[in-house]
Amino acid sequence: MTTMTEASVREFKMPDVGEGLTEAEILKWYVQPGDTVTDGQVVCEVETAKAAVELPIPYDGVVRELHFPEGTTVDVGTSIIAVDVSGGAAPAPAAEPRPEAAGAPAEPKPEGSGRQPVLVGYGVATSSTRRRPRKGPEVPVQQASAAIHTELNGHAPAAQAPAPAAPAPAAPAPAGADRPLAKPPVRKLAKDLGVDLTTVVPTGPDGIITREDVHAAVAATASEAPAPVPAATPVPAAAPASYDTARETRVPIKGVRKATAAAMVGSAFTAPHVTEFVTVDVTRTMKLVEELKQDKEFAGLRVNPLLLIAKALLVAIKRNPEINASWDEAAQEIVVKHYVNLGIAAATPRGLIVPNIKDAHAKTLPQLAESLGELVATAREGRTSPAAMQGGTVTITNVGVFGVDTGTPILNPGESAILAVGAIKLQPWVHKGKVKPRQVTTLALSFDHRLVDGELGSKVLADVAAILEQPKRLISWA
Repeated sequence: MTTMTEASVREFKMPDVGEGLTEAEILKWYVQPGDTVTDGQVVCEVETAKAAVELPIPYDGVVRELHFPEGTTVDVGTSIIAVDVSGGAAPAPAAEPRPEAAGAPAEPKPEGSGRQPVLVGYGVATSSTRRRPRKGPEVPVQQASAAIHTELNGHAPAAQAPAPAAPAPAAPAPAGADRPLAKPPVRKLAKDLGVDLTTVVPTGPDGIITREDVHAAVAATASEAPAPVPAATPVPAAAPASYDTARETRVPIKGVRKATAAAMVGSAFTAPHVTEFVTVDVTRTMKLVEELKQDKEFAGLRVNPLLLIAKALLVAIKRNPEINASWDEAAQEIVVKHYVNLGIAAATPRGLIVPNIKDAHAKTLPQLAESLGELVATAREGRTSPAAMQGGTVTITNVGVFGVDTGTPILNPGESAILAVGAIKLQPWVHKGKVKPRQVTTLALSFDHRLVDGELGSKVLADVAAILEQPKRLISWA
């Protein structure tokens, strides 16, 4: 019978699946102890303050233990699943207590044994970790291991038999080569992981860099950083004694809703908001929408008023580029953006999210329609990535879909303006000197009055209204 050693167990830690996130809730486990997993297989779904994300496991092996049940909020850097990578059968769940649970000091892992989590949980392989040779006197492996053990645990490790000598590192790429030897997929992997191939030690034939070499380079860098200390699982606060479950329901504030609340409070009390309104006849825009639906160039694409409103806002920004800016408090500078990442507010079961269309200013109308369709579909499915919600510059919120005339929207943090679109209704309107039924809506533009004055804000709102009243201006002004 083969005994599984702790060295064969890999602990997969909760990665930071977005920039600066500190925790995530485990929504669903797709595996159980005893299941076999492969590198890249999705093992669970977690919800962060930005979105729901599926996490792939970075090892081949057998699941040994799930450290947290579904519904638990876990700090980034905390181990959530243990995988036996030895190739043997997994023991029964909970047959062996975790070191930290038993109160015993955790034995330090060998250098390079962990994988550095990146955007969606991918890390670097651990099977062939190597370091580049360093200049200066060499420190014996046993002395280095003892020093690390003493620093982490406060005492020297027990005496052990001398470890066998480590194999000599592979020879570096031949001197004088113009560029490191690597196949295109390996170069792409290195680019995605931020690895400079000139610093990687090749182990492939004829000095070719392999995928394992790239993974090893990242692992060597990751091993130099101290491992984060797992935080205790937060305990929910007890409900007040007067709480009547038959008359009240309490919903924990977490995930997307918690992040949205914090962002809106911060924005409302940081940026001085100003909101302006305009009511506009959009009858011609609605006719154009119907014409575009029949256009072969828009076949298979979703064409609606929001598409033309988005294009109108992009044209208005092109005519008034100062509106597309942000306020840098630390540097005391106004940062004017020469690109538009157009945010679209979307209501989801998990709360309000604002993914954005990257470089929307450079897209044609069909391309914008395609991007809008993908953005809405992904948001409804709860699969919006954290990257899709970062870097927005200006936002549109369509409150008209709820039958609301308009509102006073709050700016997304770091943005200078947000346009609210009200319901489009048939109303009596003076057209060509006569009162006629026309399609009318009300627009509201909120902006940061530190960097956008009343004149600039008014010009942008007036341009959007003029385009929606006469859509042919999309051609002459674009």
